[in-house]
Amino acid sequence: MSDAPRTVSSVMTRTVVAVSSDAPYKEIARTLAEWKVSAVPVLAGEGRVIGVVSEADLLAKEEYKGRAPAGTDRPERLGDLAKAGARTAEDLMTTPAVTVHADATVAEAARAMALKGVKRLPVIDAEGKLAGIVSRADILKIYLRSDEDIAEEVRKDVVARLFPHSRPTVEVRVNEGVVTLSGHVPDAGTIPLVSRLVRAVDGVVNVDLRLDGPTA
Repeated sequence: MSDAPRTVSSVMTRTVVAVSSDAPYKEIARTLAEWKVSAVPVLAGEGRVIGVVSEADLLAKEEYKGRAPAGTDRPERLGDLAKAGARTAEDLMTTPAVTVHADATVAEAARAMALKGVKRLPVIDAEGKLAGIVSRADILKIYLRSDEDIAEEVRKDVVARLFPHSRPTVEVRVNEGVVTLSGHVPDAGTIPLVSRLVRAVDGVVNVDLRLDGPTA
């Protein structure tokens, strides 16, 4: 097992549909329907991600069709009203795009999605060019790891390294992603560290520590 946390590049989808900034409204709508996605990155000519167009951006046209809805005098609604009259991706897109680098950790991508309230993130390289896309479903792939695989990583990369002379006295069991460690450790002060390290292992749902240290 690798010591490094799993990165976005290991779970992202590399075949990505995108549109240019001058793509017309109906082309974007067709693209979303054909690829069964809820948003697409918008690219500049050299492949750099400059924005994202989502279904919500397109729906502004229908929401505001033929009327000026209540509340459009509020500053936060002016952008939606402008999108109702948009014809191309450049006018529809949300910019700057919320993106993530391919070498970011899966946890960092998950936090970005939660903070920004988005379902997927364009993945970019060092030059800001599109390298893939990572979705909530991609991130959840880490929880498809088998219990045996998780247990082996915990034994090798946590228990064996922290307690190289105490391996027989620490038992590791995993059931449905919940890791249970039981036994005796040489220093009770290391138990919180054990918990943090085990929780950081990909696929771990929770940790149940049944460890004790030497008595005074």
